[in-house]
Amino acid sequence: MLSQVTGLSRHFTEESLKAYLLARSERLPTGCLIVRGYGSRRGVHQKVAGRAWAHVAAYAVFVGGYRPDLDVHHVCDVADCIEPTHLRQLSHAENCRRRRQQPRCRNGHDREVDPATGRFRRVCRRCNSDAQKRWRERRAAEVAEARASYRP
Repeated sequence: MLSQVTGLSRHFTEESLKAYLLARSERLPTGCLIVRGYGSRRGVHQKVAGRAWAHVAAYAVFVGGYRPDLDVHHVCDVADCIEPTHLRQLSHAENCRRRRQQPRCRNGHDREVDPATGRFRRVCRRCNSDAQKRWRERRAAEVAEARASYRP
């Protein structure tokens, strides 16, 4: 069973992997069991036990019946949670449909709803407009600098 988990170190047995994951995790008041992987960032998928995703290794060892052709989905929407009751296996398409969309972009702007799909737009129009404006300013400065340095 553990041999099907991609990136998992071969020296782990089910008991040693359980102990390893539990030693690297802490329980939150929300019920989530948060694992500390190789990165120090919180809220992102963590890699542990070789190069395996922590939630995939946790599903294989705590829940069992892991199928590598399916994705492991977090019911709680917390990416670094390994609580067995919060993990389900779904097809990739179903996992993408259930993924929660954030109502704000990473810069804090309210995201617009796309009328064709009824979901939030992937790209924030204000952020895109600001990025294009910065690019035009950089390009204009490069052109001005090139003209100033040109001497026929």
